[in-house]
Amino acid sequence: MLIDSNLIIYATQPPYTQLRSWLVNYATHYSAISRLETLGYHRLGEAEKQAIMAILDNLDILMINKVTLEIAVALRQQRKMSVGDALIAATCLDSDLPLATANTKDFEWIEGLVIHNPLELGS
Repeated sequence: MLIDSNLIIYATQPPYTQLRSWLVNYATHYSAISRLETLGYHRLGEAEKQAIMAILDNLDILMINKVTLEIAVALRQQRKMSVGDALIAATCLDSDLPLATANTKDFEWIEGLVIHNPLELGS
């Protein structure tokens, strides 16, 4: 399962201890764009950086390739969406992985993309 940037950030915050446990058991990958989205904030403190790195270091990174880019372009041609979301969805589709995200509404329209929200009850 590929983890969205929002869940990586949430997992570093104290209220989300169950999410951290979920990540250990179910998350296997993240998109290269998530590294930029999570670590590229100019006001990121050292403790926050270390918490994010602790999560990322336990996941496999999936690089953005030409096929991923073409899928992302096609997605953005269909509907307005951020570059990051398009690349994350495209990475999932190209790698045949489900997406774990807290923002299911941003992705539910994408045909063939399996979405899971571990923050919802019963997930």
